[in-house]
Amino acid sequence: MNNMKKKFFHTRPSLFVLYFLLGMTSAHAQCPMVNTAFNPGEELNYQLYFNWKFIWIKAGTANLSIQQSKYDGRDAYRCHLITRGSKRTDKFFMMRDTLVSYITPQLEPLYYRKGALEGKRYNVDEVWYSYPGGGKVQLKQRFINWEGNVRNHDYSSTECVFDMVSMLMRARSFDPASYKDGQRIRFKMADGDNVSEQTLIYRGRKKFKMEDTGVTYRCLVFSFVERVGKKDKEVVTFYITDDMNHMPVRLDLFLNFGTAKAFLCNHTPLRNPQTSIIQ
Repeated sequence: MNNMKKKFFHTRPSLFVLYFLLGMTSAHAQCPMVNTAFNPGEELNYQLYFNWKFIWIKAGTANLSIQQSKYDGRDAYRCHLITRGSKRTDKFFMMRDTLVSYITPQLEPLYYRKGALEGKRYNVDEVWYSYPGGGKVQLKQRFINWEGNVRNHDYSSTECVFDMVSMLMRARSFDPASYKDGQRIRFKMADGDNVSEQTLIYRGRKKFKMEDTGVTYRCLVFSFVERVGKKDKEVVTFYITDDMNHMPVRLDLFLNFGTAKAFLCNHTPLRNPQTSIIQ
């Protein structure tokens, strides 16, 4: 266990939410979209596991909740993601990540904050969004590292830009009916220090049985990849329900030193019928 000490958590478990993205193509900024997937009050809970020398050990938990709220006087959804290590892994590496995103009812991002305690280091990412018109989005970004050093950035684009959480919320209402196996989806993602191009590959539909509950889902499968030289490096494969909820139920992380997994363990009542469940 000591040999895995910092390696597992160096992958930034807060990226957990990123791996659930359905993806989206570039479009003009200020991109309203109809929410068809969730209601305020929804809560999803996950167990995180790591494969260590052929043994799966419980590495922590994650919780994603959505509440009706206000931001700067506007109606908004407050989306809150918490990931934390288990007591067992805390002995080797403390991990507490909290992500908050405010989005409009039309799924446009307004504000994002990520506070990440990893080991003895606490870093903060923040992004403020504004829409001045003319099809533009403007970002103010701030990153504060564990030593208290602050970096500020301004960014402007005519394409939609999202953070990890707001992208997830928007993507759950995306219609993948026109996707073909192997199709690539590119998008822009912001944190407190950068705006980067990301790529997802649609892998088609698969059936997946949850070990703990025995429930079998029909899922849409996507891969998040990184470009290494002239080849794609598979980083994560994730499964979302093939129904109107597009609920993330499983993800597989392919790391240089092993494999990690996350499984949905329970949830509150969902907005739409769970037609992806196979009896």
